Amino acid sequence: MNDVVVIGGGAAGLMSAIAAAENGAKVVLLEPNERLGKKINITGKGRCNVTNDTDLDGLMSNIPRNGRFLYSALSRFSSRDTMAFFEQAGAALKVERGNRVFPQSDSAFTITDALKRRVKETGVQWVRDRAVDIAVTDGAVTAVHGQRDTYKADRVVIATGGCSYPGTGSTGDGYRLAERLGHTIVEPRGSLVPLVSDDGCCREMQGLALKNVELTVYNTKNKAVFREMGEMLFTHFGISGPLVLSASAHLRDWDKGGYRVSIDLKPALDQQKLDSRILRDISENPNRDAEKLVAGLVAHSMVAVMMRRLGWEKGLKCHSITKEQRRKLMELLKDFSLFVTGVRPVAEAIVTAGGVKVGEVSPNTMESKLVSGLYFAGEVLDVDAYTGGFNLQIAWATGRLAGLSAAEKEEW
Repeated sequence: MNDVVVIGGGAAGLMSAIAAAENGAKVVLLEPNERLGKKINITGKGRCNVTNDTDLDGLMSNIPRNGRFLYSALSRFSSRDTMAFFEQAGAALKVERGNRVFPQSDSAFTITDALKRRVKETGVQWVRDRAVDIAVTDGAVTAVHGQRDTYKADRVVIATGGCSYPGTGSTGDGYRLAERLGHTIVEPRGSLVPLVSDDGCCREMQGLALKNVELTVYNTKNKAVFREMGEMLFTHFGISGPLVLSASAHLRDWDKGGYRVSIDLKPALDQQKLDSRILRDISENPNRDAEKLVAGLVAHSMVAVMMRRLGWEKGLKCHSITKEQRRKLMELLKDFSLFVTGVRPVAEAIVTAGGVKVGEVSPNTMESKLVSGLYFAGEVLDVDAYTGGFNLQIAWATGRLAGLSAAEKEEW
């Protein structure tokens, strides 16, 4: 009899297995991938944003959905606890802009290597098998049926992730396992995901990366719901990049219509300074084509789009630009707008929103309220957060709590 079977070798599953084993349980970890922590290795562009160095209030304010459910888990295993865990496991960390925490090596493998060391040190048995069903007798789990074998256990942790990046193993298995046992699955959707736009300018400028711009997103009531500086990218379907992924987590009312995205291409200059800059460029080269004036202000692949939006004819000279035309150029540079109508498929998302309904799970233990001995951790739950290390912190904290709770549960 195995004390605890953990299904899933990602962030939450690894932390669950380690926590249960540290607390004296005999643990079998089921993960069909050829290596553990596969998704961890691609997070943060391969650097792994481990957590965010903030307090409990800071964590809660960055969890827009079901944050109260996570209060107990985050209270018991804080950002500082996460940092201490990895430092003690041999992964030196550093704190960067926005309190984002990364390994000093700038390599996510530092984090997965530390986890694998702890797995080995604590005696967790990793089996390369895929769970296909969980056996239940008299309302309590008794075993996990895998593709290759059956694993008897009276405590099981489902930590299979969501359904984003399916190539890493997040294929929605946990949802199917939970649903079979009576749990409600809130429809999964993408969070931290690229945005779709019907504006042809996106396709025209696909591949163009903008750096040091300010992105503001307005809802149908023209209220700003997101504003941040950073980088973004135009694609054949719309827009992507770090700024856009961050913004997407704030956009949840698609049924009320789309959103207007405003890009400030010159955030370092206010309108007066920008106007002075344009006037100087015009006075220095009055006989130059206006198109070249625009080319000196934006990327090459954006020039044609700008000229069309300005309504400037080809051949217009700088000395012929009117005050009104100059004002329109300035306004376009400070507010290049387009409408977004939705998000890309969940498979392209960094994080999955939706999952196991949290009302059916005890927040103090992560145990199912429907099946005794069944626990959940990480992205399989209907919880998600903004970018900055918060989603991984949720995985570490819920994984830790589920593993400890499973190990502490009395024998039947």
